Formats: sequence, structure tokens, C-alpha cells
Amino acid sequence: MKTQESDQSLVDDICAKHGFEASLLIEILHDLQDNVGFIPDHLLSNLAKALNVTRAEIHGVVSFYEDFKTQKPSKLQIKICRGEACQSVGANFLLESANALANGKNVDIEPVYCLGNCALAPAVEIDGTMVGRANRMTIASKILTGKFEGQSE
Repeated sequence: MKTQESDQSLVDDICAKHGFEASLLIEILHDLQDNVGFIPDHLLSNLAKALNVTRAEIHGVVSFYEDFKTQKPSKLQIKICRGEACQSVGANFLLESANALANGKNVDIEPVYCLGNCALAPAVEIDGTMVGRANRMTIASKILTGKFEGQSE
């Protein structure tokens, strides 16, 4: 079980990599999230202490940017683009299908408004891997089997 001292040590180590510069807060938060998997609320005070800023300033940044997660993520992360190009080729149906498939499973489905892959719409990101021309089977195979359709072991 982690202690307050080990939490502060983790935060200090990450901040040290960035010279304890409050101006590098976003990079520090990314490193913290990469290390822990999300940004736990109880670490905001540790971070504020290390950077000599208020907890409110840190909370403001964490809550503003969607990529910062404040809760432990599910085992599988799926982002589905809802931009116009993706909507025009079935992203809304894809989102509905994904939500139905993920019901009761350890999966986070997150609609996003651009993944920057419009030429290969509909675009999805599955556990950090961009997938173009995604379809229901692409998502279903990952949710149900843990592999992409056609992916070898």
C-alpha cells in the first residue's frame, strides 16, 4: 500500500525531471498519468507542494484537458471520432454499437470530435492505436476477444 511519503517521492521524481518548473505542468501531468495510469485527486496536493503553486491551479489544468483522467481507466479504451467526416460514413452507428457491445464490460467508450484521420473515416483509437475505416466488427472483435479483427496472435 502506498504511503504519503511514497506519493510525494513519486511526484518529486517526476517534477525533478522537469526542473520543478510550474510552467511545465502539462508535461509533468502527462508523466504522472503515464506512471500511475490516471491522475488521482490525492496527488494534486503533492504536486502543488512540489511546484509551489495552489492545488486549485493544478485542478484547473487537469479538469480543463480531456486527456487527463482523474479515475482509474477501464481495461480497454476506445475513442470514436464524431467529426463531420466520420459521421458522414457511419460514426454515430459505430458509437451506438460500441456502447451496446461494451455494456457491462470493463471498457470505456469515449466520443471525441476529431482524431485527425478524416481521410480514413470513420476513425477510432483503440488503446492508443489508430484504426481507419473502422466498422462494427473491428470494435466487436477487440471488445469480445481482446484482438483486432484479422490480428494474429
